[in-house]
Amino acid sequence: MRIGILTGGGDCPGLNAVIRAVVRKGEAEHGHEFVGFLHGWRGVMEGETIPLSIDTTRGILARGGTILLSSRTNPYRSEDGPTQVRATLARLGIDALIAIGGEDTLGVARRLGEEGVAVVGVPKTIDNDLSATDVTFGFDTAVQTAVDAIDRLHTTAESHDRVMVVEVMGRHAGWIALHSGMAGGANVVLIPERPFDIDEVVAHLEARHGDGRHSSIVVVAEGATPKEGTLALQAGGVDDFGHARLGGIGNLVTDAIAARTGWDTRATILGHVIRGGTPTAYDRMLATRFGLGAIDAVDDGDFGVMVALRGTDIVRVPLADAVAELKTVPPERYAEAEVFFG
Repeated sequence: MRIGILTGGGDCPGLNAVIRAVVRKGEAEHGHEFVGFLHGWRGVMEGETIPLSIDTTRGILARGGTILLSSRTNPYRSEDGPTQVRATLARLGIDALIAIGGEDTLGVARRLGEEGVAVVGVPKTIDNDLSATDVTFGFDTAVQTAVDAIDRLHTTAESHDRVMVVEVMGRHAGWIALHSGMAGGANVVLIPERPFDIDEVVAHLEARHGDGRHSSIVVVAEGATPKEGTLALQAGGVDDFGHARLGGIGNLVTDAIAARTGWDTRATILGHVIRGGTPTAYDRMLATRFGLGAIDAVDDGDFGVMVALRGTDIVRVPLADAVAELKTVPPERYAEAEVFFG
């Protein structure tokens, strides 16, 4: 078979491990030929490709990012986008397509699958917000990177009696903020699922400072919003999937704390730092297992599915189920973090 591979949406550590695993098993055990599409769905629409083989994918296991590059292109945003995709696949003789991405990338894969394209999905999102899989690769690396930063910010906050506000990624789901905040010993964690009252945040910090401690760490997900509904957006509108480009909530919280307390309060926006760098051992293993599972699904002719982690097993779930709803932080998990506020 001649199989295409693409990576769409935001990059994250572990993408290259998936590509490597798919190609290694597919070529060595089944004699498949692989074509890499550059820049996600845009590359499929425009026919941007590179050859993939065991030789060309050597040494990429530990590399962050993606050798196939990425974009947030949505073929369904243009009238002839899906037609272009099918034309490219036919022209290049592609028998099956493996799409590695999150909700948006896999949403496109689902629609194309319903229209007859032989496609298998691999879940990728550092936000860990796909409900059909227990964990997504890249999440562990993102959390560890955030915790490393928080550990360092503790010492500088203590040295200057400062409040440090740390903004991490998390548009609709606060998993990164929750895990990194708890693991990093944050004094307040703010997530999209729980609109916050800035006065309650300040009260937690004042109680802490009243106990003789004069430094604090506040971790806030980029999608967190105050109860009154205020949200700071970056200029630039929305992407191809209709998502607003978020940014600024960390600065908003910082200014509000400083105004209410008079304390020296600083913001650190981790942003894309947590997307970059080498994947952790856990993410390398999970991404590799996802890649092996994806090529097995192709070999079995089991299309329209996504590979997923359930417990310790790699399973297949319908793409329709994979993108049906986001996995958000439940109230009981946030309550665990609240024990340590202040």
